[in-house]
Amino acid sequence: MTTTPMTGRIRPATPADVPEILELIRELAEYEKSLAEVESTVEQLTAVLFGGSSATDMPSVTPSGAPAAYAHVVEFPDPERGTALAAFALWFLNTSTWTGTHGVYLEDLYVRPQLRGSGYGKQLLATLAQVCLERGYQRLEWSVLDWNEPALGFYSAISAVPMDEWTVHRLAGEALADLAGSATTVASNTTAH
Repeated sequence: MTTTPMTGRIRPATPADVPEILELIRELAEYEKSLAEVESTVEQLTAVLFGGSSATDMPSVTPSGAPAAYAHVVEFPDPERGTALAAFALWFLNTSTWTGTHGVYLEDLYVRPQLRGSGYGKQLLATLAQVCLERGYQRLEWSVLDWNEPALGFYSAISAVPMDEWTVHRLAGEALADLAGSATTVASNTTAH
């Protein structure tokens, strides 16, 4: 693991970053032994991060055309490219009915292996914590694979608390389609969601 001081610049992602963010997502999926599950395209990720017209054929576009998620990146000097992305954090808003406020849910945090130990991961989390405080959000949450000891150690070192009493559940694929097929029409206005 490289331990060098942070020399990159953290900034919100731009549409021009999307191809490289997708490259980082694939690297993360490979690390998590799930590369075959990555189906995301540049067009889909652009629509998720920067919105678009619901008239497009993109299934990931929100009904209002607004972004559904956000990303921050770490840009660093790269001798081959001039600059490149060292790391990214992709996040979206969640809501706590108990606090009556939004929170930030961190979907992905990834630092290129050769740049780990440089402070990029911690600074991305600090940036998201700052977003929370500036906007009055009371939580910053994420999930971690239980076998990812380096990540678990890193999160423990910044005083993140595991939510051991909660178990993540997921519906996808056929199970999602089956449940959706059993829905009855509740309201004709679906654009409010």
